Amino acid sequence: MLTETPSLDERLTAWDNLSIYADLYGVPHTEMRQRIVELLAEFDLADRAQEKVAGYSKGMKQRLALARALLHKPELLFLDEATSGLDPIAAHHVNNLIERMARRENRTVFLCTHNLVEAQKLCDRVAVLEHGQLVALGTPAELTRQYVRRLDVEIEVAEEQMPATLNVLKSLPELVAGDPSKPNGALVVAINHRESIPDVLNSLVQNHIRVYRIAPQEANLEQVYFTLHDEKEGV
Repeated sequence: MLTETPSLDERLTAWDNLSIYADLYGVPHTEMRQRIVELLAEFDLADRAQEKVAGYSKGMKQRLALARALLHKPELLFLDEATSGLDPIAAHHVNNLIERMARRENRTVFLCTHNLVEAQKLCDRVAVLEHGQLVALGTPAELTRQYVRRLDVEIEVAEEQMPATLNVLKSLPELVAGDPSKPNGALVVAINHRESIPDVLNSLVQNHIRVYRIAPQEANLEQVYFTLHDEKEGV
């Protein structure tokens, strides 16, 4: 298990922290040294192994705590905000490690996170909790299909045709909302569902609007979360 707070003994070195926990986890002494060396290298801490943890940055402590959790090669791993305090490169490395453990090494990883982009990328199934209650459970695709009731579409047209484009779009029954604030002749509109995109495009072309690009924005877990939150709050 990796908690959000690393909870390391900062009076000891990284090596000593890992040695103590390898003992507690029952790692055979014949394997212990090699295992520690591998993990320190995996998390880019090998050159700081003999320094006291008190001098580590927050990100380094987080990486060391994750190395500690992996010492005994657990089949079941609980990670609470695993990338908290990490720079983008280190966070990317940790996410790749999680993906490898789950999908290539067949380990079960429970990831507790507020980073919904990470959750959508890494998780096979997602549980949404609010005030301690389970409010939704499913794959990311299942949740977006069930709870996201609009699809944002970015449309790029000639800038001088923006007013005419808005007039056409406002007359369409498929349109939920529009936002002409995008630069360079682009705007974002929300439609009821993906199947409406050809109808929207056809209407624009029939009205002599030159469409340079039309790009549906994939629904995401953030939209799911806000929908569930609004339902819970009665919005």
